[in-house]
Amino acid sequence: MRAAAEVARRCAEAMYERDRVALDLGMEIAEIAPGRARIRMSVTGTMVNGHGLAHGGYLFLLADSAFAYACNSHDRVTVAAAAEVIFVAPAYEGDVLEALATERTRFGRGGVYDVTVRRADGAVIAEFRGTSRSRDEPVLGNDDLEDRPRG
Repeated sequence: MRAAAEVARRCAEAMYERDRVALDLGMEIAEIAPGRARIRMSVTGTMVNGHGLAHGGYLFLLADSAFAYACNSHDRVTVAAAAEVIFVAPAYEGDVLEALATERTRFGRGGVYDVTVRRADGAVIAEFRGTSRSRDEPVLGNDDLEDRPRG
């Protein structure tokens, strides 16, 4: 399990340094483990809609990002095949949101992941379900193969 956790951490680091969306929006990885990721983001003034609420697209984006880090934690380049979101409660400028993605199952090259987005007070803001599809290439790339933990 220790080697798998190290691979998950290294995959997240490799992805994050190239993740312009996460970097530009100030997302931070709060937790990473095999099949699991917790990502935080603050709602800024540029993320609210005409009603003063966090735009649903940003809520989806946060959930989708947690989903991406969770499903890429096994060192296989993995992309979304489908996703849906249910908006449960509003979020506002200044709210710190946290998306927790959890792997439900992997089968062949596919996977199913659930993501819950919460405000800092614990209120559920959105529920997201994504299905993934893995490709035949490692996240860490060939340069990292020698340094990859075994076991």
